Amino acid sequence: MIIDTIENLNKYAAVNPLFNKVVDFIKNTDLSKHPQGKVELSGKDLFANFTIAKGKTPTEAKIETHNRMIDIQIPLSCPETMGYTPRKDLDPQTYNEEKDITFYEGLAQQYITITPGMFVIFFPEDGHAPCVSSEESIQKVIFKIKA
Repeated sequence: MIIDTIENLNKYAAVNPLFNKVVDFIKNTDLSKHPQGKVELSGKDLFANFTIAKGKTPTEAKIETHNRMIDIQIPLSCPETMGYTPRKDLDPQTYNEEKDITFYEGLAQQYITITPGMFVIFFPEDGHAPCVSSEESIQKVIFKIKA
């Protein structure tokens, strides 16, 4: 997991060859005014999901992991708290290959809050429980990058 401000995202470009495309897209796009929906940046290997998610309590927010994709999550409208548990600490569950997701029961080990202007990167080994907020809805963008 990596947490930082958007202006520093380019410092992590060496982590994955597709990160440069994310940096370029962010530099050339007003994320907060972008319409909802999916934007393919490099086919199925890199895309952005602009969404408005429901704010959840820690109990409602399910921990999830992905096998094939890395998430870069950026809240746009308000602070968002996200739970974190290393995948190695989670009990094995059924993987949905079509959606590249595994859900887990229980609360995350720890919680972090990021604000607009920040991002968090979750790798396949990072269990995360997004969308924890007292706000009714959270405008956000999630970049999905092939791991």
